[in-house]
Amino acid sequence: MTDDESKLRKIMSANIKHYRAKMGLTQEKLAEIIGVSDQTINDIEGCRTWVSDKTIVKLARALKIEAYQLLFPQTEAEKLYPIKVPANILQDLKDIIKDDLEKRFSEVITDNFVDDNLKASVTSN
Repeated sequence: MTDDESKLRKIMSANIKHYRAKMGLTQEKLAEIIGVSDQTINDIEGCRTWVSDKTIVKLARALKIEAYQLLFPQTEAEKLYPIKVPANILQDLKDIIKDDLEKRFSEVITDNFVDDNLKASVTSN
């Protein structure tokens, strides 16, 4: 096996492990989904065997990714932040930050730019 072949097997192995773990799949469950033995998945992840193009496509479909993603090294960002935050949590965070900024902005404007007489009349009403 050449160095390039070895590197490619290691990349594919790491990517299968990464995406399988991300989906919460065991080797056995992934094997069942794509119709191979769990030993085959173990051998692929252990860099002991290579797979056909058909198996690469089946793996990608089962892992809900594009086939090419199994063949490219992960970026540093994907290694550091492998979990995607659900949209509803991001929206909640955005709303909290927006509300806080609006409140702080209003306080700064009121404290620094509104005439004291106007402040008194607004607070007394």
